[in-house]
Formats: sequence, structure tokens, C-alpha cells
Amino acid sequence: MNKQPEEWQDPQSLQQQDDEQDEIIWVSKSEIKRDAETLKQLGVELVSLGKNALEKIPLDDDLRCAIALAQRIKREGQRRQIQLIGKMLRARDPEPIQQALDKLKNRHNQQITLFHKLEILRDKLLAQGDDAIAQVLEHYPQADRQQLRALVRNAQKEKAAKKPPKTARQLYQYLHTLSEAD
Repeated sequence: MNKQPEEWQDPQSLQQQDDEQDEIIWVSKSEIKRDAETLKQLGVELVSLGKNALEKIPLDDDLRCAIALAQRIKREGQRRQIQLIGKMLRARDPEPIQQALDKLKNRHNQQITLFHKLEILRDKLLAQGDDAIAQVLEHYPQADRQQLRALVRNAQKEKAAKKPPKTARQLYQYLHTLSEAD
């Protein structure tokens, strides 16, 4: 095909060529700032984690060192270090880090839910006695009926005598071991 000078070409075809070449995605300054703030908040969450939790999150050495430094620093220096961590996160893919952090939070929430369920079960055992023991034995067949009954009876006596709930704590611990074994 013969190449024609631009002045001989149809103006509409020139416009289409320009549109194809100029497909640039514009991002507003506000959106960039929101993204940066989100990553900074992710950095704050990472700094608030303990050593064991940080080991479970996929971080490179530079980021891990920056987080460790931010954990040691206080006040204004920590704020600046968190800004740096946010900047470092902008250069990386934060998705795997966020997923690992969400997984840690979910595990923590599951543990809290389990603790609440066990507390409710303990309170139900103390309130209903043998009826609730039968329900517990259905749910946890490996439970020892005599030990459970003795713990419930002693906890009820402590409650009636307005003593510290030592046996109620033991009952909770027993239920916790049953739930872990399950």
C-alpha cells in the first residue's frame, strides 16, 4: 500500500489513529492519595503485629527490617517510619500481604467465637445441670460424665456460697480441652 502524506488522508482516520495511540488511563490525585493512605494503614497494622504473626506474613527483608525498626521507635519517628513502610508497600504487590493479614485476623476471630461458645456452654451447664450434661455428652462423646458432673456440682456449690469461681474455670478448661480434641 502506498503511503500518502498526512494532508491527503481522511481527517476521521487520523482521529482514530490518534485515539488508539493516546489510550492513557488517567488516575486522579485524590485516588492516588486514597491508595497511599490505604497502604499506610496496612503498614500500621503490620507494625502492630507481634513477631510470631509477622513471620506468617510474606514480607521481603527490607520491609521486615523497616517494620522491626518502626516497632522500636516511638512517636514522630514511628509516624515517619510508617510513612516509609507505606511507600515501600507502593512499590510491591500488597495483595498477598493483605490476604495473609486477613487470614490471621480471621483465625483470631474464630478463636474468640470458640471462647464465647464455651463460656455460654459452661453457663448453661451451671444453670441447667444434668440436662445440659446430656447435651454436652452428645456433642462431645469422649467427655467423662463423672468428671463433668463433679465439676458442674462443685461450681454450683461455689456459686451458691459466693466463693471465687475456681471450679467454674476448671470446667471451662475441661470444655476447652474437649473442643480441641474434637
